[in-house]
Amino acid sequence: QVQLVESGGGLVQAGGSLKLSCAASGRTLSRDAMGWFRQAPGKEREFVARISWSSGGTNYADSVKGRFTISRDNAKNTVYLQMNGLKPEDTARYYCAVHKGFDYTIRTKYDYWGQGTQVTVSS
Repeated sequence: QVQLVESGGGLVQAGGSLKLSCAASGRTLSRDAMGWFRQAPGKEREFVARISWSSGGTNYADSVKGRFTISRDNAKNTVYLQMNGLKPEDTARYYCAVHKGFDYTIRTKYDYWGQGTQVTVSS
């Protein structure tokens, strides 16, 4: 059974930066694509970013492109999300998950969700 634990969230002013981590245990995820989603209160969970197992391919939501960077360290079984130029609309709980395949923007194409880490951006 795979367990994912997100960390690194917090309160930051607009324009600031945070780096989220997603640590996996249970088995190695070095051959799995991984993704980050976020969910704001009263809203649907939405796709943020995805990275292939080899780090050769990354994908981003238009709303974060150019500001967020997804990366991974397979030796540490960990995926990261570097968030720069944060905006109040980035406020949400951020989740990582294992991408099972096909459309990477769809929540149901992911498995093994973590508990999430809260990011709050003040204006």
